[in-house]
Amino acid sequence: MKLAIDAMGGDNAPKEIVLGAMKAVQAFNDVHIILVGDENKIKEHLVPSERIEVLHTEEVILATDEPVRAVRRKKDASMVLAARQVTEGKADACISAGNTGALMAAGLFVVGRIEGIERPALAPTLPTIGGEGFLLLDVGANADAKPEHLLQYAVMGSIYSEKARGIKNPRVGLLNIGTEEKKGNELTKSAYALLKEADINFIGNVEARDLLDGVADVVVTDGFTGNMVLKTIEGTAMSVFNMLKSALTSSVKSKLAAAVLKPDLKVLKNKMDYSEYGGAGLFGLKAPVIKAHGSSESNAIYNAIRQAREMAANDVSGTIKKAIEEVQISQ
Repeated sequence: MKLAIDAMGGDNAPKEIVLGAMKAVQAFNDVHIILVGDENKIKEHLVPSERIEVLHTEEVILATDEPVRAVRRKKDASMVLAARQVTEGKADACISAGNTGALMAAGLFVVGRIEGIERPALAPTLPTIGGEGFLLLDVGANADAKPEHLLQYAVMGSIYSEKARGIKNPRVGLLNIGTEEKKGNELTKSAYALLKEADINFIGNVEARDLLDGVADVVVTDGFTGNMVLKTIEGTAMSVFNMLKSALTSSVKSKLAAAVLKPDLKVLKNKMDYSEYGGAGLFGLKAPVIKAHGSSESNAIYNAIRQAREMAANDVSGTIKKAIEEVQISQ
């Protein structure tokens, strides 16, 4: 299995990207990695391996670049070349921690959309208190959505959760302001009717306050709402840990308590770190495309590689294609 990685994307590139890739080839003996980027900068951190190759380019898409224009004009950028490896059959999936909008554009224009998918969805797996995690889609690929789009998100999320995450008959919830069937706006009311008739394990409406309790394995919503939920969870987690840190370093007594609690606090922090689950998958494309967080360190890149490997090995894209064809036939 070959995976193409944009080695120049993200705040900590290329060092953390390279370290994550080396960790992955040690862990998975069936993975071959193509690091796309500046060869001289990459080799500063790379220990030679038969299963890691470098595709040299000095062109990079910056975080400040306009996404669509950058993908069209910077044809030799590391992100674009990584996506092209997939299109040309030289890689089974691609990963980047770079410009999110540009990666979505590269996914659409270079990798290509599955026929029948109206709008791809960006979907991270977020932490839950029990440690199982849940898939949230869409978190920003499309700000607006129609009921039919939420149905497709639910089908794609259910397939991914079963095939790549090993969850049997995953529970699918519709994010809403209440659990009653008639709650919500026109989008959620119409989407509810479609989801109720779909061949998925739809459990009804779910509220945002219950997400971290593991109320569902897959939660669907429009990209505008999903992005706000994602940012709220991120911000709340950081604020809580900052408050804990402040409280536990405020006096000699609290510092002694912190020393005792340190191992437990580290376990808690790792449990609530969504990078442990991999990156955000761009679902609805012909091959797996994974967006790692811009601030990803080596462990997050390793987990994104693990996620891409699982998606490719279980043919998640092919299964989604068949499922969407069946949905269209039944409609």
